[in-house]
Amino acid sequence: MVMEELLRTNDITLIPLARAVLEDEGIDSFELDVNMSILEGSIGILPRRLMVRSDEIDDAKRVLREYGVRFED
Repeated sequence: MVMEELLRTNDITLIPLARAVLEDEGIDSFELDVNMSILEGSIGILPRRLMVRSDEIDDAKRVLREYGVRFED
């Protein structure tokens, strides 16, 4: 299974929102860099990444846009 980066952010509220939206639509996601951002504390320097399967990346982007979730494409 190949995964692609869907979004990268320092906003601690964006990834939980995106994951909840994707889960409601049946799209699995995986969060990277969680431990690194915890190690840095609450400074917010290191972004977290949200990954989805390559064959679901287009659907995931569409769903997030439909829900008004802002992210860089």
